[in-house]
Amino acid sequence: MSQDLYELLGVPKDADADTIKKAYRRLARQLHPDVNPDPETQERFKEVTGAYEVLSDPQKRAHYDRGGDPFGGAGGFGQGAGFSFTDIMDAFFGGAGPGAATGGGRGPRPRTRRGQDALIALEIELAEAAFGVTREIKVDTAVACTTCHGEGTAPGTHPTTCETCRGAGEVAQVQRSFLGEIRTLRPCAACRGFGTVIADPCRECAGDGRVRSRRTLTVKIPAGVDDGTRVQLAEQGEVGPGGGPAGDLYVEIRVAQHPTFIRAGNDLHCTVSVPMTAAALGTTVVLPLLEADLHEEGEDKPTTFDLEIRPGTQSGTEQVIRGEGVPGLRGGRGDLVVTVIVETPTRLDARQEELLRELSQLRGEESPEGTVKASGKSVFGRLRDAFGH
Repeated sequence: MSQDLYELLGVPKDADADTIKKAYRRLARQLHPDVNPDPETQERFKEVTGAYEVLSDPQKRAHYDRGGDPFGGAGGFGQGAGFSFTDIMDAFFGGAGPGAATGGGRGPRPRTRRGQDALIALEIELAEAAFGVTREIKVDTAVACTTCHGEGTAPGTHPTTCETCRGAGEVAQVQRSFLGEIRTLRPCAACRGFGTVIADPCRECAGDGRVRSRRTLTVKIPAGVDDGTRVQLAEQGEVGPGGGPAGDLYVEIRVAQHPTFIRAGNDLHCTVSVPMTAAALGTTVVLPLLEADLHEEGEDKPTTFDLEIRPGTQSGTEQVIRGEGVPGLRGGRGDLVVTVIVETPTRLDARQEELLRELSQLRGEESPEGTVKASGKSVFGRLRDAFGH
């Protein structure tokens, strides 16, 4: 063909490889048969592809610039032109470009890879979550094989270069089409893409470089964690294939239900029930604090709080004790919210009933009309809202 190859691609003769590659990609998107099936366009595509096959190869380009025939008299563009299937795909998806297959593809994949992260659940008490605790946990994960030290080979042996792919990890398959020879790269089946072969694998790990083992680890749970919090232990997860670096271990906290307190953020909620007479006259209730669950002999920390029930306290009244909630992960401490429930007696003997009737007469409440007003949420409803249920 008499047309200049540089003119076919629309580039100057001193264009660098990157400019030539971009020009080919632009033209290939326009002329590819899947985009434009017109016969003249297909012929044009073969010419452009043949021009790029020459100009992208430094040796062929130098030969062409000296006036030589880069096709050896083959009689036309595309005939005898060897280019990879990845050449065309790269034109559309911006890969390495034509010539990538002849110069080597992705190469062998490494046998040594990072291990996966692991996740285990750990149940602790509310007080332990609030004030922190150190626990020992048992984990069953993959660890490096001590026999082959992660290499996967029997003692005294090493992986050998694959004879099929000669260490490349890939083999080329060539097919002919109307575009010429299409070369595709596939992982080598003999070595599974590693480029090396383990002829004599380690008997302990069967060539994987790792075995499963149960270990005991110490995990420090910081104060203030909540249900669902994950504590990360770096490089304590699964060891990777080939003895690769270990992933991380995540310990997911599960906080057990407490018999007295319910947690809402960094606040604690509880209820105190008092008799009707105590609510009317007033009293003092000894309230246990969360510290009581972790109290040890000899400690000076208070474990109880004297809660004053003022005379006339109504059922549902809330009293807030500042700073007796859960410590925050970033400092500070929540409050303890106490809801007072006034208990109305359900069974009265004759004397008790007589006294109550006498009290009602003294207070002028023999036939009370009651007070009707808009209904609000009960104390239990407010508690449900606070805890998201």
